[in-house]
Amino acid sequence: MSRTAVITGLGFVTSIGCDRASVVTSLREGRHGIVPYDFSGVPHAAIKVAAPVRGFTVDSPSWRDWAWPEQYDIPRETLRGLAPHGVYGFCALEQAIRDAGLSAGELADGDTGLFCASAGSVFLLHHYVAQGLASNFERGHPMGVVSAIAGTLNFNLAAHYHITGPVTGFVSACASSSHALGYALDEIRLGRQRRMLVVGAEEMNAETVLPFAAMRALSTNADPNTASRPFDCGRDGFVGTGGAVALIVEEAEFAKKRGAGIYAELAGWGQASDGHNVAAPHPDGTGLTAAMRRALVDARVVPSAVDYVNAHATSTPAGDAAEALAIRRVFEGSRPAVSSTKGLTGHGLSMAGAMETAFCSLALRESFIPGNANLARPDPICAELELPRASLDRAPRLILKNSSGFGGSNVCLVLKRAGG
Repeated sequence: MSRTAVITGLGFVTSIGCDRASVVTSLREGRHGIVPYDFSGVPHAAIKVAAPVRGFTVDSPSWRDWAWPEQYDIPRETLRGLAPHGVYGFCALEQAIRDAGLSAGELADGDTGLFCASAGSVFLLHHYVAQGLASNFERGHPMGVVSAIAGTLNFNLAAHYHITGPVTGFVSACASSSHALGYALDEIRLGRQRRMLVVGAEEMNAETVLPFAAMRALSTNADPNTASRPFDCGRDGFVGTGGAVALIVEEAEFAKKRGAGIYAELAGWGQASDGHNVAAPHPDGTGLTAAMRRALVDARVVPSAVDYVNAHATSTPAGDAAEALAIRRVFEGSRPAVSSTKGLTGHGLSMAGAMETAFCSLALRESFIPGNANLARPDPICAELELPRASLDRAPRLILKNSSGFGGSNVCLVLKRAGG
């Protein structure tokens, strides 16, 4: 357990930018990616905004119709097995590989593993099942199963990059990619692997986003500038987004020997369940409280050492309130800055943890703390929290990243400034 894990590469396909420089600018300047949005095939939906990814066309069930930025070369044999979010994931991982100073061939060394998170492609699954039913399942796409079901990311990326280390997918709803990062940290610490690739990706289409409207979890606010407002009194639900984020996690000495740049140390993690409700968080935030405390113990740091908490806060009334109570309980006597970057990006579901951990890595390396976009009237339950409206030119040394998912799954990650 003496081995240290560091983040050496990042890749972004997000609503606030599809490269590192654009994402940093958006985070620093509070530029959101939310726009008026008509969901294809559902013109009268009550949900009028979303946070799409620019530069990609993946709204057809046929890969032959898809388009992506020209700097990415996706081989035809790989493309045939991908879902739309697999295209995002492929491009994000290509970015991260280059950013880490690696070649694709180095990933087949047996000391590299791959952990992924996505909900699969409901869009393609619906299409292929309907196609099968129409033909009594006498015809169908030969890659229909591996391109649509949960696990499609890890199936396809592992095959393309010839990964022979551990490969698996994580399914804990909105905590999924944070679970992937936590277990990747364990692989490094235990000496099982020297390098782990972690990818979170989701689609941004009616099939993925709109079912949450039946749960009253989506914002019905039609104003892109105020629809996603974590911790605000007027919040009424989250805004959907898609895309992908990839992180390269390596054993520190191994990374240093090959001359890799380091964004941050992944110093610890903790998890706990609410044991309360299949969909709603425990109103007192008990599971998240335990996850944060376990993460701090694992990282061997005290609450007062934390400079910034990147909250899970999705802009739902119940979720934000429960998290605020948990943060207040853990940080009683200290006041780290707290923000949810979902005011800028919308909620990326299972990719949220990876996306926001990557944001935290940028904040550590670039010496700033993201603010709370669209926060006009903070909920009184947040009275004891420091909630900066705009980004702060303050260099954090220690960051906590929270994630929560259905069934009360809570994950907390601890990141340290490189060399700090």
